[in-house]
Amino acid sequence: MERRIKEILALTPSDEAVRAEGWVRTRRDSKNVSFIEINDGSCLKGLQAVLDRAIFSDEDLEEVATGASVAVIGRIVASQGGQSVEMQAESLEVIGPCPQDYPLQKKRHTVEFLREKAYLRPRTNLFGAVTRVRNTMAYAVHSFFQENGFIYVNTPLISASDCEGAGAQFQVTTLDLANVPKTEDGKVDYTKDFFGKMANLTVSGQLEGETYALAMKDIYTFGPTFRAENSNTARHLAEFWMIEPEMAFCTLEGDMELAEKFLKYVFQSVLDKNAEDMEFFSKFVLDGVVETLEHVINSPFEHMTYTDAVKVLEKHNDEFEFPVSWGVEIQSEHERFLTEKIAKRPVIVTDYPKDIKAFYMKMNDDGKTVRAMDVLAPRLGEIIGGSEREYRYDVLVDRMKELGLDPEAYWWYLDLRRFGSVPHAGFGLGFERAVQYVTGVANIRDVIPYPRYVRNCEY
Repeated sequence: MERRIKEILALTPSDEAVRAEGWVRTRRDSKNVSFIEINDGSCLKGLQAVLDRAIFSDEDLEEVATGASVAVIGRIVASQGGQSVEMQAESLEVIGPCPQDYPLQKKRHTVEFLREKAYLRPRTNLFGAVTRVRNTMAYAVHSFFQENGFIYVNTPLISASDCEGAGAQFQVTTLDLANVPKTEDGKVDYTKDFFGKMANLTVSGQLEGETYALAMKDIYTFGPTFRAENSNTARHLAEFWMIEPEMAFCTLEGDMELAEKFLKYVFQSVLDKNAEDMEFFSKFVLDGVVETLEHVINSPFEHMTYTDAVKVLEKHNDEFEFPVSWGVEIQSEHERFLTEKIAKRPVIVTDYPKDIKAFYMKMNDDGKTVRAMDVLAPRLGEIIGGSEREYRYDVLVDRMKELGLDPEAYWWYLDLRRFGSVPHAGFGLGFERAVQYVTGVANIRDVIPYPRYVRNCEY
């Protein structure tokens, strides 16, 4: 394989002939030389190739335009400009010409415009940097769990269970929608469908992940999940990636400890491996984004119960759009207030009211709250949600009935509470939310290659 641009830029000047391949970012001409910047996505900076006009004719350079793919062979020399090194070109091959209507000409484009050109936007500085950071974070996710003895499990994308009980699921069917079979009482006859029952795209791999944790102790999943929520916001996607560790013989305390270590590990990996990209984000996307990550890494997380958090927030209700009282959801503005104004560091809020949390969370002895936890980060709010799971069979059945869920539909999940049940816990991290946080990018649609959201499924 030929060297990437990142490797070439790290070379010292020599007489060795080096081949550089990539796409032309810019071309500048003077009387005696032409300068072309070549980038292959391996790093933010491009390689400047200097072409002597005594060697390269106008005909040679005719197709060297922004967007064209080229291969240049030459010697690496000390740069006369702002780069450390540049290439003194000896030969040039235009592999793929690019016409003048190439959409990404040399100017700053809006993210809205680039969203409409999602197939080309990785060639820009912003989306190239996002992609490299996303890559580092994905690798760090696997590295963290593998180094800590977790086993990677692939949970199904098609499921007959609703983990969240919210009903915001995409149905999967092979039925003829123009001639849907019906039962005698007029309902859809799913026995005629592919799986013989209603099936959906998964909203979470947690329930299936629990089955493996209760056999292999510590596992994690990392894969796509789907929510059919009609939320047209900068924080919601219909398709996104989730990281969900699950640990047997583990309580909420161990869950919180793991979540803190995990976040710090992933953030540190980005600072260690993507310094150039993070400098770009600080300069052009969000000033102070690096300092925020360093603060999270270096700060012990604050712990408080939901009840205590509400008591603190109620004193400042006149400052909020949504006033706080016990039993209501804590909004993003409240989460940021806790982290930025009160604790001045990340906060883990625990023991939420049962009525605002999912059925699988372990009930506290007070009968009103559950062993849930949310990790709140400055500037963002919730970044991780998790809980100790309800491992007591009778309590879980009663909780399902209380929420109108049919225990029969979860028979296999309940069997786990009959066959060697143990305390266990886990959490979920929306990967795109984490990428947003690290990069400072405002809209979640700009941190995933091809965003899927309400009325948008292009490419």
